[in-house]
Amino acid sequence: MENNATQISRDDLEELRQAFNKIDIDHSGFVSDYELQEVFREASLFLPAYKVRMITEKFLTGDTNKDEKISFEEFVAIYQELRSQEVRETFRKTISRRDGIHSFGGTSGVSSEGTQHSYSDEEKVAFVNWINKALAEDPDCKHIIPMDPNTDNLFQSVKDGILLCKMINHSQPDTIDERVINSKKRTVFTGTENLILALNSASAIGCTVVNIDAQDMIAGTPHLVLGLLWQIIKIGLFADIEISRNEALLALLGENETLEDMLKMSPEELLLRWVNFHLTNACAEKIKNFGDDIKDSRVYFNLLNQIAPKGDKEGEIRIPIDMSGMNEADEVARAELMLRQAALLDCRQFVSPRDVVSGNNNLNLAFVANLFNMYPALSKPTDNDIDITQLEESREDKTFRNWMNSLGVSPYVNRLYSDLADGLVILQLYEKIQVPVDWKKVNRPPFPPFGSHMKKMENCNYAVELGRTEAKFSLVGIGGQNINEGNQMHTLALVWQLMRRYTVKVLSDLGDGEKINDQMIIDWVNSALEKGGKDTTISNFKDKAISTSLPVLDLISTIAPNAIKPEMIKREDLADEDKLNNAKYAISVARKIGTKVYALPDDLVEVNPKMVMTVFACLMGRSLNKG
Repeated sequence: MENNATQISRDDLEELRQAFNKIDIDHSGFVSDYELQEVFREASLFLPAYKVRMITEKFLTGDTNKDEKISFEEFVAIYQELRSQEVRETFRKTISRRDGIHSFGGTSGVSSEGTQHSYSDEEKVAFVNWINKALAEDPDCKHIIPMDPNTDNLFQSVKDGILLCKMINHSQPDTIDERVINSKKRTVFTGTENLILALNSASAIGCTVVNIDAQDMIAGTPHLVLGLLWQIIKIGLFADIEISRNEALLALLGENETLEDMLKMSPEELLLRWVNFHLTNACAEKIKNFGDDIKDSRVYFNLLNQIAPKGDKEGEIRIPIDMSGMNEADEVARAELMLRQAALLDCRQFVSPRDVVSGNNNLNLAFVANLFNMYPALSKPTDNDIDITQLEESREDKTFRNWMNSLGVSPYVNRLYSDLADGLVILQLYEKIQVPVDWKKVNRPPFPPFGSHMKKMENCNYAVELGRTEAKFSLVGIGGQNINEGNQMHTLALVWQLMRRYTVKVLSDLGDGEKINDQMIIDWVNSALEKGGKDTTISNFKDKAISTSLPVLDLISTIAPNAIKPEMIKREDLADEDKLNNAKYAISVARKIGTKVYALPDDLVEVNPKMVMTVFACLMGRSLNKG
């Protein structure tokens, strides 16, 4: 063994020793066979799992002790056997200052020629591990799950669209009717259909997919795939970090704070408040971010110790947290010991020891969000009489919010009324409907400590003025103050007209600028249904016949033959459940054929005229555009 070791440079040998020691945290001089892949990763030598298994089996064949342990000398010998010129160059590159970052030229249809994009190996590995766990039992994913996080399997696995559809439903259950997913026969055509369904469904839950299409996913464009997956995963992680869905968050209210103050906080801010709440109970120093402030892992040790079940509730099993790892001098080894404690809570997701030590904000944010979802360790205060039902987001509010976010407005809209109170998002939406905004008249953040209210009010006044003078909206009795104060009725009146204009704009473009009204859409729907030999008709967008979704389904089958499977539809003696199933199927098929529908199945069942109009308008646009 020593001869092999001496053939490696002293610097390389020292790097290998450091990598080995990071995994050998008990300083026994050995690592277990199942830890070998992690040792290689620490040495910046990324090998697929199957290759590591083959190596392990080979070297343990002559293991007379049968202890399945690997010494440092054996590890060096394994490394030496693997070392080819190609591996050597890879090793040198990956230990550079841009460790784990891959760069490549912009080659997708949405990239500027010659633009350099990059993606992080750490985020790829984290997302793959999360997806593997989330879809482990899904029979439709057996052909791709589990993926090897140390390869580029992920970028190949998204091509048939099934993984993206399933992850959307994992983050937001029932977004996609799984009867619509092409899961059996996998061809380029069925994969493209699935990808169109996934991208339109991602928009519907608030992902920004502007300038991303199915071809980008088929090409496996790394930064686009990872960017979309991060949005989908993040939406799922943040779903319950909202007071109306988790009343115990009221325990985080600070002194002299009102409920309104907390409602203005983003999920990221609530998570930071949650961590600091538990750190206070642990008599530990508070943090200001999920980057530099958590690098030493001690924050996480204290957090885990606070949230781990204590066994003091009936049927609860105590999970003790070993805090001795806080005394480990090496930061990476300390992070590994911390993550072993997180594993006891089944929460060792998203971060590796390196991600903690490097302060990877996205992955640490995801790690903390998962901890919160699994073990919030909060109790609703008994001294408040807040009616939580009044805080629940309406279906219409959620639809509007998701629509805005899908268009890429900044900042991200978490709560419809408070997040629109400075006028900035509304002004961005005007540009989406091609109403010009004079940004010289707009006050941008950061707003001054004194006078910020006035600055925001000026923005809202300008937004209402644009609506009246340029967009020609009906805004009788609505002023900037109403928007600034978050008046629901007046804000919705403006937002609905923005969304309606955005929806019918494509029809005006296709009709050479002709202004489209509701009756024109209704007439087109009935004409298309008649030409298609269908018996269904609609008199208006409040027609009770729409509650069955049959007019929508018949229209889809007319403009996209073979898109509808008749056996999936119930046409007679419809119970409420049948209507909902028809609606779910109709919405998902509409998205699958290329319409960006934001409406929800309940909107059809309850015949919400605003959302019903958007569904028919989108289908009309799809038909005219394809025709």
